[in-house]
Amino acid sequence: MKDDPRNDLYLLYAEFLEEYEPEYFVFENVPGLLSATNEKGDSYLNLMQNLFRKYGYETEFKTLNAKDYGVPQNRRRVILVGKKGTSTNFYPELNKCASDVPVKEILSDLPFITAGGGTAWPSLIDSKAEQWLYDVEIRNDEMPVTLHQARYNRKEDLEIYRIAVDLWNKKKVRLQYNELPEQLQTHENKSTFLNRFNVVAGDLPYSHTIVAHIAMDGHYYIHPDIKQNRSLTPREAARLQTFPDDYYFESHNGGPRRTPAYRQIGNAVPVLLAQRIAEKLKENW
Repeated sequence: MKDDPRNDLYLLYAEFLEEYEPEYFVFENVPGLLSATNEKGDSYLNLMQNLFRKYGYETEFKTLNAKDYGVPQNRRRVILVGKKGTSTNFYPELNKCASDVPVKEILSDLPFITAGGGTAWPSLIDSKAEQWLYDVEIRNDEMPVTLHQARYNRKEDLEIYRIAVDLWNKKKVRLQYNELPEQLQTHENKSTFLNRFNVVAGDLPYSHTIVAHIAMDGHYYIHPDIKQNRSLTPREAARLQTFPDDYYFESHNGGPRRTPAYRQIGNAVPVLLAQRIAEKLKENW
């Protein structure tokens, strides 16, 4: 983490605070922030808090799991809240409200597609949806969805996907790479990253964490429906981050493209968690 150029992004964040002087701000990072240090051994968290204090803000933080606040995803992140002035004990008390809707129901109304299928362009959905999708304002029947388009996969990978989904759906066991048939073990590394093929648990009310690496390959995000036999589309990943279906992810050329969309989705704060925090801050304003 010490060599990651993103470590100094908080310096740019402070410039925004200086320019706009908000009453509150919210800053999100991975749990590793709590122990991360620079090359001098200084705590990044302390450096951040001292810098924000220099710009007139006290800060408080907690580690929150998005699944405790209605997001269908197991996602632990450090959420730091800053308040202008010198007051303390202002961190918003969020009411826990975990969803009980299975992930497969959150995805089931999207068009059935297999590997390489679907479209990145806007299309309307006319299938019946789980009521929860309307309650949290993800689904809107009047607006089209974009980027429900699956990756193409090698036939060997699709065979692994079938094995992984079958093993999870029938036995609730995760596939270990070194347990695959020999002809499917094409990676030289057979001692680490044995869970590189991972199924999104359709029967649970939350998935594992959606991260930006989903832009590189979909092996860690295999769709739970064995008949579709593919990895998640950007739109499905966006739903697990609670983005509205009509949210459009920009690309460099302006058109809908999977890779930049996956990266933006994986890096984002879940919309529903951000909303819960903002609502509480507004109450305390």
